[in-house]
Amino acid sequence: MFWTEDVAAKCSGPQIINDSKTPSGRVHVGALRGVLIHDAIFRTLREKGIEVKYLFGVDDYDPLDEIPAGKGEHFEKYLGQPLCNVPPPDNSPATDMAEHYIQEFFEIFEELGVKVEKYRMRDVYQSGHFNQAIDTILQNAATVRRVYKEVSNSDRPETWYPFQAVCENCGRIGTTEVFAYDGREVSYRCRPDMVKWARGCGHEGRVSPFDGKGKLPWKLEWVAKWLTFPVTIEGAGKDHSTKGGSRDVSAACLKAIFGKEPPLNVPYEFFLVGGAKMSSSKGIGAAARNIADLLPPEVLRFLMIRTKPLSPVNFDVKEEGIVKLYNEFDRFLTRSVHEKNATPDEACVYRLSELKPEGDYYNANFQVVSALVQMPHLDVIEQITKRKGGPLTEIEQRHLDQRIASAKTWVENYASEEEKTHLQETLPARAQELTAAQRAFLHRLADVLPQTPWDDDSLQTKIFEVARLTPIDQPVAFKAIYRVLLDREQGPKAGNLLAFLEPNFVIPRLRELPFDTLEYWRQTATSEEDLAKWLTQQGEKIAGSTWVTAMIDNVAAFDITYTLKDGKRQLKRVLLEGTNVESATTGLLARLNLSAGGGTAPGSLVA
Repeated sequence: MFWTEDVAAKCSGPQIINDSKTPSGRVHVGALRGVLIHDAIFRTLREKGIEVKYLFGVDDYDPLDEIPAGKGEHFEKYLGQPLCNVPPPDNSPATDMAEHYIQEFFEIFEELGVKVEKYRMRDVYQSGHFNQAIDTILQNAATVRRVYKEVSNSDRPETWYPFQAVCENCGRIGTTEVFAYDGREVSYRCRPDMVKWARGCGHEGRVSPFDGKGKLPWKLEWVAKWLTFPVTIEGAGKDHSTKGGSRDVSAACLKAIFGKEPPLNVPYEFFLVGGAKMSSSKGIGAAARNIADLLPPEVLRFLMIRTKPLSPVNFDVKEEGIVKLYNEFDRFLTRSVHEKNATPDEACVYRLSELKPEGDYYNANFQVVSALVQMPHLDVIEQITKRKGGPLTEIEQRHLDQRIASAKTWVENYASEEEKTHLQETLPARAQELTAAQRAFLHRLADVLPQTPWDDDSLQTKIFEVARLTPIDQPVAFKAIYRVLLDREQGPKAGNLLAFLEPNFVIPRLRELPFDTLEYWRQTATSEEDLAKWLTQQGEKIAGSTWVTAMIDNVAAFDITYTLKDGKRQLKRVLLEGTNVESATTGLLARLNLSAGGGTAPGSLVA
């Protein structure tokens, strides 16, 4: 079963899913993993007819304990205060810091088709919804201290109470320590040395813990949420779900104080960009908004959902990584909707990735689109329409517009100079580094292109064929094409690239580099021993062969073209050197079991 099906199998009766976020800065894309994991569970339960709600909380009563990257001057003086009481950055229309950052995050929810019932912790506390839970937890402070010690080996003094009052003097909540509770009020002090990231004012006082005068520490706040809402499913990141970690502490407190079982946990691994975990406060990684601008909603959902929660997602924004992601999404679309031969897991992943069912449609290859947007002489929509072979539907046009925007964003913000497609007006200087074999391949390709239909597939097929007949390893051959046209070692599908360009530009460019024939022969020759091994491996696939020889000085190239049963041709070259080439040729024919009737090539010699 797909992982969401596995979760659903553990559920019975109405379900309440909960997730939340502390908006202390621009929300990084890693936070979207939990959002979309919970959304995938929500959708799966609804598909099965199970009554379910998806709640999402804004933890805006948490203290400001880290300053968003580059915002120190504005926020430093508010460290320790509840996020909802901190003014937003300059020129923001938001009422406070928490709203400023969470609104951008919620905009992405809408784009991704995530439907949640939102709540804000300031409202939960100030409305009195947590009053009963707060009182019970404070009355059982000794139990909380015992659980902390037993589960996480964390010692708390007998005077420690699980509550943070809002200091009546300085307004900070992160610097206060509660040391007594009489059933009506807590006694607290605002300690200058309570935490390293904020300095308390030293005030001591007594205040009611109810109606928003303070908050529970987040491990106990979890308990209050689970009890009050009441939550039945809530996943947590790997860092919270380790043995003895915060999830275990909260679950144990819920059981010990209220006699309740914790919600079903769906622990999940980190989301990495290029192998690095992200931090919004340190400016590391990518903001959720940035990745939502880069990837269309369906592709971003696909990226997050297809991997099992306990496996990390590592998104590589380099060309190879983003092209691979798009290609995999397109493969799931093809198998699920067009060919209808997807596995149950593939079908489930694709269904959960869609914003809504759209049926079958033509999707332009992302690598083609990214190349086209970098060629100003071409109209992207016209080129894609030509490749489809007919007008685009409204759905196809919308998806193409998204991919065009994605490709432009990738080129402008993520692509390295080496990854960008810059058509070279003249032969690049680095093309001089190409080997004799690569240069010969380019010449041979130029020779056959005038007779080749100028379309993607025909050109791609011809490139592979010429590489086999040069002979040269295919990756090395493609590097030669990219070097002389783009001054790169890789690029869009070579057949597509050539099809974008005019033959009267491509063919002369491929012929510009001269090559030394003897050196070319030596670089592409094989030994008789290796040829014999190849023949043993391919024997049953070979339908026939022809051979020709050519000579320069006292070196002869003995070229055998094998025709395989699938119609492909493969050239193998053996070099014969010495004064008696004719005798050597006769011996080679015998050893390879070839007939004596061969042919000659220009510059030659013997048959």
